[in-house]
Amino acid sequence: MRDQKMPVIFSGHGSPMLALEDTEVTRGLRTLGKNIIEQFGKPRAILALSAHWYTRGTYVQGTANPRQVYDMYGFPQELYDFKYPAKGSPELSSRILTLLGDQVSVNDTWGIDHGTWTVLCHVFPDADIPVVQLSIDATLSAGDIYQLGRALSPLREEGYLIFASGNVVHNLRRVEWDNPGGSPECAAFNQAITAYVTRREDGKVLDYPAVPHAVYAVPTPEHFLPLLYVLGAAQGEKPLVFNNHCELGAIAMTGYAFGMN
Repeated sequence: MRDQKMPVIFSGHGSPMLALEDTEVTRGLRTLGKNIIEQFGKPRAILALSAHWYTRGTYVQGTANPRQVYDMYGFPQELYDFKYPAKGSPELSSRILTLLGDQVSVNDTWGIDHGTWTVLCHVFPDADIPVVQLSIDATLSAGDIYQLGRALSPLREEGYLIFASGNVVHNLRRVEWDNPGGSPECAAFNQAITAYVTRREDGKVLDYPAVPHAVYAVPTPEHFLPLLYVLGAAQGEKPLVFNNHCELGAIAMTGYAFGMN
């Protein structure tokens, strides 16, 4: 199975309680993981890009034993007791350093945060695939992020899975706790971005501030930017759209899997 490229994934993550839930979204994530294994075999390791490691500069983890980061507050104790004991992969870390050169440096002060483990615990519940996080660089332009994603794309031919986690729409100030769906603004922005991604109109996604309702949907960029790394790493490939769902009014859980049937 190593004669074909591993896919590239962008997934919504929403509330950290995702880790404990059994919903249509989590079942979609479990189906995604099963399909990856069936089509490509088990990845050698996962390069994870999480909205919650948002830094000035690009950093990669180098440790073989990254800590699980509980970077959320006010949730039930059950969530803080939840373990996803994935190992790191110094081999993958070294490969990323080679591919990105002086654009990246090692930083082991963070770990595997909830943007990664609340999703991967459903996709690969056995936690038996090493995970290396790469930070989301706040200093880069949208175009620079896209090009960095392109530079990472050779990892796919080496058995590594690129897995990014964020949200197409993420506005905690406008959350509607009693709304199981999306507001009109949320739905419209999610629909527009999904159409651009599906048609591979990458320039329009990179210019997301010009999309109607962008101020509502992306009040801060860190949850949207992981998608741009993914588009670069899967340049020209059409996505399989999964979990195309809005919730809590102002959160889109939509995901895109590139290179999959």
